[in-house]
Formats: sequence, structure tokens, C-alpha cells
Amino acid sequence: GFIYGIMALGVFITFRILDFPDMTVDGSFPLGAVVAASMLTADYGTLFSLSIAFIAGALSGIITALIHIKLKVQNLLAGILTLTMLYSINIRVLGGKANLALLGQTTAISQIENTLGTIMPAEIAVALAFFIIVMLFKLLLDAFLSTDMGLAMISMGDNPSMVTTLGINGDIMKIIGVSLANGMTAVSGAFAAMYLGFGDVNLGQGIIISGLASVMLGEFLLRGSSIFTKTLSVLAGCTLFKAVMYLGREYGYDLGLTPSDLKLITGLMLIGCLAFTHISVRKRRRRYND
Repeated sequence: GFIYGIMALGVFITFRILDFPDMTVDGSFPLGAVVAASMLTADYGTLFSLSIAFIAGALSGIITALIHIKLKVQNLLAGILTLTMLYSINIRVLGGKANLALLGQTTAISQIENTLGTIMPAEIAVALAFFIIVMLFKLLLDAFLSTDMGLAMISMGDNPSMVTTLGINGDIMKIIGVSLANGMTAVSGAFAAMYLGFGDVNLGQGIIISGLASVMLGEFLLRGSSIFTKTLSVLAGCTLFKAVMYLGREYGYDLGLTPSDLKLITGLMLIGCLAFTHISVRKRRRRYND
């Protein structure tokens, strides 16, 4: 949940801050995974591999934003185009292979286990380390969204016309926001590859649904207007979502469920969140009218 929380924060930027439905996430997540896997097997360090993964993800976001802005393509279609192209690029990054194992390679996971594993169980050490990492990403994002540029980005998502009249270049805001979101998604993919022990071109299949579910579940759990609360709700939602998926895999057989039913569970969770939101809005409107 903490690893995928970094990706969920990226989805929060595009869907909630920019109001930009971005499908690039399904391609930038495995892009980060395969780039990091390739760099690690080439004996580059963990930090350098993560940095290159972030840059690669950010570039994919820039491509999506430019297709949308310069070619006047609908944002959803622009993301699908980039996602489609990234599949071929990801395979080329792996040298024509669909996946790459990281067995025996020094990764962030092995470094954490070697450092903290002597004083606590390895699983707890990894969980604690990634909690610190995701909170660092959250606090950096909070700080960025509190700057003039971040506030302009939030305003553009709420009211693009007003931002334009204030002399702010909305296109630049979109490029920065979408590139930042996909850069964070790629880092999440890189960490996921290290945790799973391999990078795979299909690692991001349906990842956008996980991100949306995390955002919506978080809004269901925590409500608040501050940026700190909103980003915290995203991380809480992602952790809850992964917990539900774990319970579905662990105990689903008792209910007659199989791994192929996990997507059904995800869809039902999203529908439930949307229905709850819709009912809540209708109740507030009735109270206001009364």
C-alpha cells in the first residue's frame, strides 16, 4: 500500500488537482519498473536508477500533455496514445524481452533488509522504511502545492478561465502537473519492481483503476479542505484498497472467489464509493433547499 501510494498521489494530481483524466499511468508505471530493472542489472546504484525512472516517467507525461495541447487531442485519448506507444518502448528498454528478473541484485529492498533487518523482522523493516518514503513524497507534494505555482495549478483545475485572465499559462501548468504525476508513478513502479523482484511490461495493467480506487476510498475515509488532509486521505485509501485486495486473495476462496474476481471487487468498490458520494451530494442539496 505504501509503495502504490506514491502512484496514487500522482493520480490525485491529474484527476483531482488538474481535472485531467490521464491514462498514461498504465504505461508510466511499468516504464519505471523496466527502467529501474535495466539500470540495476547494469550495476547502477539504486538512487540513480530511481532518478532515471522518475525522468522517464516525467517525459512520458510531457508527451501526453503536448499531444493534448499542441494537437488539440482530448486528454483521455492523448493518454491512451502515449500508453499504447509505451508498451513498445518498455519492451525495447528490456532488450526485446517482456520481463527481467532482479535476483541477486542490490535493490532498495535488500539494502533496507541488510540495514534494519538486524534489529527487527525484515517485513516490518521494509514496511517502516516505505512508510517514511511515502510520507516524504507526501510532504514534498504538500510543500509544492502550497507554493505560488502549486496554487496556480490548483486554481487552473478549478477554473481555467480565471487562471488565464490572471496571466498564468495554463498549458505550462498542465505540462508540469502531468509530468510530475507520471514521474511519481514511474518511481512507484520502480519500487514495485524491486519489491516483487522483477520488472515486467504488463506490471501496470489496470493500475489507473487502483489509483482511482485509492483516491475515492481516501475521500470516503477522510474529509477535509486542506492539501495536507487530501493527500493523507489518498495514502489512507491506497492502504485500505491493498488491504481489501489482500483479504480477497487470502480468504476469497472461502466465498468461492478466485484471483480473476479481484477486478470485479475493485469495480464494485469504485461503484460503491461513487454511489455514496452521489447520495451524500443529494442529501446536502435537499438540506440546502429546505
